[in-house]
Amino acid sequence: MLTTVSKEVKRESLELLRQYEQSPSTEVRNELVQLNFGLVRKEVHHWMQQCPENYDDLLQVGCLGLIRAIERFDLSKGHAFSSFAVPYIRGEIQHYLRDKSPSVRIPRNWLTLQRQAAKVVQKLQVELNRHPSDAEIAEGLGIPLNEWHEIKLACRNRAPLSLDAPVVDEEEGAASLGELVPDPGYRSFQLAQEDRIRLQQALANLEERTRHVLEFVFLYDLTQKETAERLGISAVTVSRRVKKGLDALKQMMGTNL
Repeated sequence: MLTTVSKEVKRESLELLRQYEQSPSTEVRNELVQLNFGLVRKEVHHWMQQCPENYDDLLQVGCLGLIRAIERFDLSKGHAFSSFAVPYIRGEIQHYLRDKSPSVRIPRNWLTLQRQAAKVVQKLQVELNRHPSDAEIAEGLGIPLNEWHEIKLACRNRAPLSLDAPVVDEEEGAASLGELVPDPGYRSFQLAQEDRIRLQQALANLEERTRHVLEFVFLYDLTQKETAERLGISAVTVSRRVKKGLDALKQMMGTNL
């Protein structure tokens, strides 16, 4: 029964992909997303075992990867859509997790306790008719008070402060944190962000096949052999396109320096 359903889904996906290739539309694309949503769920379940991120957030990010795959799938290559789409879904999730990766690593059991604390606080507020003290929260969690203090401090300091955050200085008045605490590395960060934008613009100007090769190799961490298999070309061609693409990017980036 499951095999029959699977074949039916593949057949329907193939027909919709053919329609989308001939006449791209939001309606057909959305149908394809719904039909292949299982690919996203499977990948998200894998990453949920390795990170504390919200399930729904990862689903949304994974769907962006699925949409990107739908827009770039080429029926003439003869590849299975699922095999083509998974690297896009996985790559989108990986980049999201890298961008959100905190500078302070918190033990998984502490993150679990921190989430449980919200329910404990809510329950105690009803029972006590006031906000519970740290000692009462720790008791509700069944942990020592000093451990709860450490958990609170770790979670509070998990994300770094933005250097653009407004602060009030008694002498200078309103200012940003970056102005009060000069950091030579902040300018480097700004330049890196500008370079990233320029790189995205340069990528968009590359010939389509070359851009796809660079994205698979450098953005989605595939080997040149895997990239060749995905795109239906030889590993030698992949190598040549990587060199050609990098040379073109250097030229385009160089003209904007």
